[in-house]
Amino acid sequence: MKRKYSFDDDLGKPETTLQSCQWPGCDGHGEHRAPKSRDELNIYLWFCLEHIRQYNKSWNYYDGMNDTEVEEDKRHDTVWNRPSWQLGTNAGAFGFGAQADPFEIFGENGASGPRNGNGNGNGTAEHAARPPVSKEEEHAYRTLGLDYPVNADDIKTRYKALVKEHHPDANKGAKASEERLKDINQAYHVLREAMTA
Repeated sequence: MKRKYSFDDDLGKPETTLQSCQWPGCDGHGEHRAPKSRDELNIYLWFCLEHIRQYNKSWNYYDGMNDTEVEEDKRHDTVWNRPSWQLGTNAGAFGFGAQADPFEIFGENGASGPRNGNGNGNGTAEHAARPPVSKEEEHAYRTLGLDYPVNADDIKTRYKALVKEHHPDANKGAKASEERLKDINQAYHVLREAMTA
């Protein structure tokens, strides 16, 4: 049963409707609202102060859900109940995939690709996205003249070729060759360590 209270229209106050408490057997005013159920969060029950407290004590949003469903619901709630994807996946759904990259600037799957070996810079399918590396590793790549991706055999082959080319014995004991060989040895050591890490 609803009770309707009307104020003097001359005062410009709106007409107010008060609900009766929906707790069985209560005649109090239903001034406090509560969701009807987990599936009907926008449909409310109205209770007096005493009964809203009782209702809230017994309310359990996750009642009837197993642990997996509870965890899924919590995770879904952290993104405001909107679909989300791990960064870098499902980009095509928003037009960021290959169809939005006609010049293949961003490489495969929208990831920025490094320059390829022939220097044309398109960095597409034949190259993987480069993971972040330290400044020391970056310097080692440049010293050995290598482009990502490389494996241990590539590093070893390049190292041997550079040692042969810059060894002081092959350059009549030139001091510059000796210094260059030190840099090559250091770069080889850095990249070999990075491969085993």
